[in-house]
Amino acid sequence: MKVALFGGTGFVGNYIIDELLNADHEPHVLVRPQNASKLIQADKCTVYSGHIENESVIKDMMKNVDGVIYNIGLIRQFSKKGITFEKLHFEGVKRTIKLAESAGVKRYVLMSANGVKMDGIPYQTTKYIAEQLLKNSTLDWTIFRPTLIFGDPRGTVEFCSQLKRNMLVLPIPAPLFYSGLFPQNAGSFSFNPVHVTDVAKCFVRTLEKETAIGKTFEIGGEQTITWKELIKTITSVYGKNKWVIPAPVFLIKTLAILLDRFAWFPVTADQLMMLMEGNTCSSNVFEEFDVKPIEFNSENLQYLNG
Repeated sequence: MKVALFGGTGFVGNYIIDELLNADHEPHVLVRPQNASKLIQADKCTVYSGHIENESVIKDMMKNVDGVIYNIGLIRQFSKKGITFEKLHFEGVKRTIKLAESAGVKRYVLMSANGVKMDGIPYQTTKYIAEQLLKNSTLDWTIFRPTLIFGDPRGTVEFCSQLKRNMLVLPIPAPLFYSGLFPQNAGSFSFNPVHVTDVAKCFVRTLEKETAIGKTFEIGGEQTITWKELIKTITSVYGKNKWVIPAPVFLIKTLAILLDRFAWFPVTADQLMMLMEGNTCSSNVFEEFDVKPIEFNSENLQYLNG
């Protein structure tokens, strides 16, 4: 199968390309000119140079493919630079759906996120309305909603390595965030971390799986761990016994509101809100796609020593 991949140079995208090639599919990848060097295995892909706004380029892609994977995602927006959730999470999906329908391409797989909702923060809302648009299309769609994804970032952005760099290696205690006035439950919000390889396998295996059409799948690992346990596991990889301290989230959120327009500030107010919500799910997705999940443990986090 020839597959149009949007978002192939990012963290998950590079692993999706691996799995497409392993399954003898042909990746057709849209790559922004400035990101051409980030495309792993470019020699095995059909590369289209352009932006998600370039309708003529996308039309050319759709003429030559049998299915679409839309994996473009943004964790942080910079509105003054035109880098927004609206543009990448929603308008890009809308454009590719329209052009896929016009070209007669039926299969479409969308990367969404666990916890999306209409009344959420902009990250969550734009992904949610993109889901609704896809569901109301004529395409044979499947939607995936991963939780916290971990794995070797290969030079891109990944949660655990970013957490280590921005917080855990600093000579200060790690914060155990809590809401309200009292810290009894500091750091108790939970996650089901899922390995990036497992996510990529689910995406690729769904392409030719008719029983997955018209379904939304949550993808989370089988372990449920708290924020406090997450910090302990990550720091154990590089031999640290990190001090932790309860931290009222409203103080950090206030700082973030003032400073998150600057790229150097490590977290946005919206990211803190999502963090405090936790990120867990209950799913039979691994059984559905015959995937043996990779555990979240120090052995599988050794890339943090790189």
